[in-house]
Amino acid sequence: MKWAQSLIRISNFEVEELQKRLAEIVERRSNIEIKLAVLEAEAESELQQAQATADAGFYMAGFREGVKIRRAALNAQLAVIGTEEEGARDALSEAFEALKKYEHVAESAKVVARKEEARRETAALDELGLRRAIRH
Repeated sequence: MKWAQSLIRISNFEVEELQKRLAEIVERRSNIEIKLAVLEAEAESELQQAQATADAGFYMAGFREGVKIRRAALNAQLAVIGTEEEGARDALSEAFEALKKYEHVAESAKVVARKEEARRETAALDELGLRRAIRH
């Protein structure tokens, strides 16, 4: 039974590590989403300020191009992180499945051991009863 407990401990460790990895990925995705929201807010603010000043319109074309490039870079990072997150979720799901299989095998082994112990105990009691019946 020690082997089963060892497998379960190892599998639990793997699940915990994958959960940590997934949490880090989700945090990175959240940070990029925040950066994207800040970029959009800055762009909107700059647009409103540009409408108030006539000279600012000349600089807006460059600013808009910069925002477009930064937005594309952030969206590309989100796409990469999305793929990484999907892979991490799949790996975590597989690790959970493996853990459940190990736990099921361990529980089955315990049930078999209990049945064998009960069978031995019954056989011992039957033998004891048979010996008593022979003496009387």
